[in-house]
Amino acid sequence: MTLRYVGIRVNELDRSLRFYTELLGLVERKRGTMSHGGTWVNLIDPDSRVQLELNFYPAGSPHRTPYSPGEGLDHIGFDVADARETIERLRRRGVKVAVEPWLEEGRYWIGFVEDPDGLWVEIQSLVAPEDAAASAPSASS
Repeated sequence: MTLRYVGIRVNELDRSLRFYTELLGLVERKRGTMSHGGTWVNLIDPDSRVQLELNFYPAGSPHRTPYSPGEGLDHIGFDVADARETIERLRRRGVKVAVEPWLEEGRYWIGFVEDPDGLWVEIQSLVAPEDAAASAPSASS
């Protein structure tokens, strides 16, 4: 069994496409129309090859129900070179920061931003070895 992709529902397709492509670096792979008039867009991460499908349901579609961020999906995660810098860059571009970056287990910087519909997106990076050594408790602690 192989996980192929994750699909999320979006409220405004163009706005979400800009967020996931221009700000997070995914690339549009293909798109199509559903039998009820909805649109799907398949995005791919050029490095990991993991795919994200954006699903947009127009007014009148039986799937256009009231939107609640996540609807059971907690968050999606991205590895980056520097989580703190990436989150700050996203903030400057108007992205809402949900949780400021923190150091997890002395190994990862982790923080969360919100996509245009309020879904949490985890941004994480490995801590550079020199930063991990500096943040480790000393032997006298």
